[in-house]
Amino acid sequence: MNHLDYKLLQALDVVLREQSFERAANQLHLTQSAVSQRIKQLELQVAQPVLIRSQPLQLTDMGQLLLTHYQQVQQLERELLPHLSPNMPAKPLPVTIATNADSLATWLIPALTPLLQPGLIELNLLIEDENRTIERLRHGEAFGAITTQAEALPGCQSELLGYMDYVLTASSGFIRQYFPDGLTEQALRKAPGVAFDQRDDMHISFIEQHFGLPPGSYPCHTVRSSEAFVALAKAGAAYCLIPKLQISRELESGELIELMPETPLRERGLYWQRWALERGMYRQISQRLLTWSNQSLPQQ
Repeated sequence: MNHLDYKLLQALDVVLREQSFERAANQLHLTQSAVSQRIKQLELQVAQPVLIRSQPLQLTDMGQLLLTHYQQVQQLERELLPHLSPNMPAKPLPVTIATNADSLATWLIPALTPLLQPGLIELNLLIEDENRTIERLRHGEAFGAITTQAEALPGCQSELLGYMDYVLTASSGFIRQYFPDGLTEQALRKAPGVAFDQRDDMHISFIEQHFGLPPGSYPCHTVRSSEAFVALAKAGAAYCLIPKLQISRELESGELIELMPETPLRERGLYWQRWALERGMYRQISQRLLTWSNQSLPQQ
């Protein structure tokens, strides 16, 4: 093979993103059979499978390598086009970032605001638990990810953003109702907590570590929203582990109260992983995220 056929790589990219050959065909204005043939032709060119036809569709290692290359070429092309056609109206640069909900609720938007206000980028945020955002980068769905994984993926670079401090908190009304005698094991078996999703073990691990209560031995809401955590705590409907940065005003005013001020939780470090080949606006995005997080998050 002397060169890559980018029509074939485009088909792989769209099929994986749409998780459907039919939807990919509609987007590419091709028949479903033609899309399937492009994937097969790509596999013939590299002499190995590139796509695992499962639910959901997954890339092989070779497919991941090819898709990462294609995404990086697309990045360079989007940066280059305005210089080739200076008379064309500038369009916002599409940028996809995988982020955890807590970063989104605290420091991420202020960090990107100087690039969002003048319409320089068109932002697409993929929200996942911080332990799983890396998969979005690995699969080529995002150019960068805020993740707990420090080791850089192949073709990527990784830098520390900082650490997130969490506090166990509740309203004074909730404390009077559920914890009149403090955080006892008996009280915790009845008091409703909150987890981000079924795979979020932060709350579960914290309660098990400090009180010996296993999962399922107490009520726990499942809510995929950092803002909803705060709303539930302020409404007196639950007690929660919430980033201290997110509720500094509520803690200062007494609207929310730390339940264990002597035992805060410092989550593992957050890292900014992105393609090693970054230019122009992509580099500006990385610089904004690293500068802002270094000012907003504890660094050790």
